[in-house]
This record gives sequence, structure tokens and C-alpha cells, in this order.
Amino acid sequence: MAQITLKGNPINTNGDLPAVDAAAPDFHLTDGELNDVTLADYKGKKKLLNIVPSLDTPVCATSTKKFDEYAKGRDNVVMLIVSADLPFAQGRFCTSEKLDNVVPLSMMRSRNFAKDYGVLIQDGPLAGITARAIVVIDENDKVVYTEMVPEIGQEPDYDKALAALG
Repeated sequence: MAQITLKGNPINTNGDLPAVDAAAPDFHLTDGELNDVTLADYKGKKKLLNIVPSLDTPVCATSTKKFDEYAKGRDNVVMLIVSADLPFAQGRFCTSEKLDNVVPLSMMRSRNFAKDYGVLIQDGPLAGITARAIVVIDENDKVVYTEMVPEIGQEPDYDKALAALG
């Protein structure tokens, strides 16, 4: 279990992020067309998972925009934005912000992704959604970088996350 904070108040996740050099846990998430997607759908690509509580918050929106900008013209990289938001809300956000280099994925059908990646918030007002975290996975589905952001209101370390993509 990891302890993070929300406005300085301690909250806990269900576990820890996957270990660097470990195989990335598979996942089943929902895309904007209501299709189930898994890790295998991105086989052969480097993947950055920007795990956010909700795209309807300023920090989540900012990080998604920054990763969208980075992904322009990089065909070997996919930026997956994972949240508890419904695919419809994710789609509206990406359309209104003109983001087309990120792939929003929803946990609407299951919280197993959050449990398997150790980011499911267990207590406090955000219980049931995810902590803010970054997981970078290489083209062979090995975890190469992780960051559990210690305070929900903080942005992730973009430089380290992007450096891990190579």
C-alpha cells in the first residue's frame, strides 16, 4: 500500500506500482468506441500510461495536454490516458482541447486495472478512483519507469517520464 496525500491529508492506495523491469500487468479498459482494449492491443509500441483521477480536473487536463504535445509525430509511442471518467466525457474533453495524439481509456467496466497497478484509492473523498501515476512500458511490455505522484494536486515529473520513453 502506498500513502499519498490529497491537499496534505493522507490517503492510501491498494498497493504499489508495478516494479521496474517486471512484466507489465495486462489490463482490460474501455476506449471511446466502447471497445474493450488490452495491453496486447499496443504490442510493439512504447507505452506511457498517464493514470489520472479525472480529466475534469486542472492537473489531469494539463498532464494530458503535455503528453499529447510530446506524442506528435512519434509513431512508435502511444500515450494512454487512464481514468474513471466515462468514454463519452473523455471524448468530449479530447475534442474540445483538440487532442488527437493521446488515447483515453476508461475503467468504467472494472476497477481491476487500478487494483493490478496499485493505484486504487482506498479511503478519503476519492476512494474508488485512481491516484495520479505514470507507468512507462517498453515495446516488449516491460515496465521501465514508474512514478506515484505523492500529492494528488501535483503534476508528474514529465522530464523523467519522457526520458524513459527513449
